[in-house]
Amino acid sequence: MMEDLKLKLQQLHQRVDSLKDQINTEEATKNAFVMPFIQILGYDIFNPTEVIPEFVCDIGTKKGEKIDYVIKRNGEPILIIECKNWKENVDAHNSQLHRYYHVSKSRFGVLTNGHIYNFYADLEKPNIMDEKPFFTLDISDLKDTSLKILENFSKNGYNLEEILDSAEGLKYIKAIRNEFEKEIQEPSDEMVRLLVNRFFSKPLTAPRLVAFKEYTKKAFSNSINESINFRLKNALNISEAVPSKANEQTTAIDENVETPKFITSEEEIEGSQIVKAILREVLPASRIAFRDTQSYFGILLDDNNRKPICRLHFNSANKYIELFNNGKDNGEKKLISSLDEIYNYKAELLTTIKNFE
Repeated sequence: MMEDLKLKLQQLHQRVDSLKDQINTEEATKNAFVMPFIQILGYDIFNPTEVIPEFVCDIGTKKGEKIDYVIKRNGEPILIIECKNWKENVDAHNSQLHRYYHVSKSRFGVLTNGHIYNFYADLEKPNIMDEKPFFTLDISDLKDTSLKILENFSKNGYNLEEILDSAEGLKYIKAIRNEFEKEIQEPSDEMVRLLVNRFFSKPLTAPRLVAFKEYTKKAFSNSINESINFRLKNALNISEAVPSKANEQTTAIDENVETPKFITSEEEIEGSQIVKAILREVLPASRIAFRDTQSYFGILLDDNNRKPICRLHFNSANKYIELFNNGKDNGEKKLISSLDEIYNYKAELLTTIKNFE
């Protein structure tokens, strides 16, 4: 079931990418993107007792207010869906859904722009929708954990108890992760004091606090780098770990600290695995090497800088794969909208290997 769900959502993502520039209204977004999503979950969009478009929902003195879609199961509403134009940021438009939720009798609400789906519940106060979603699905970034949650909302797999059991955990795990990521980027005074007071017995004066903030930031970066490099080594089965970019030397308290400027991302790891899968048709794993730099993630033949197979440029809003199949030192960048598009350049990658042999 999950593999089928993933395949259909990947196809929907391709549809969204290919059509979005021609979609200019909220109504068109609903018809082209959201209705197929509802179908993927197994609900009959042509059955007005199961999927009800433009469901009238009177709110106090306001009459005739309408929810874009209500999905019913055994005659009871289980999900309300409010849609926005694909160009809009869904995080900024939950007030309307909040009003509908109160009178809909549904336990769950969804706010979507056709490629991001925010799922809400009433975990904090009964019958009042939470301000933050407990689950967000991005159809361009499908993870197995997200698909497992989504399965519980499908027609054949709907499981209210399982959703409620996991919803609270998902909500607070997400909140904790957000706070943790803030601390990694810029450690707060409270975090620095909490950690430093465990091993530093002297008074934490203002100058020392500033210095320890930099040390804390560097320590976080070192730890994350080492963890990712360890995972990369195991995942790709290479003989040597990716060279560490962190400075391991002990630094005196009054010396300047340079924080690492880049971290190997999960997307770079996943992208390199795709390239490796393609190359394994003609190469043993031991000949495929990986090097991360500040500007790109490099994939080399025989760990030789003179034999670049390709480079992944994932450090900006747009993603590129740089190819070297023309036999020149300077590669040619190709824009990709998803990691799956790397497979489209299989022929070029294999040609590059042939040129080196």
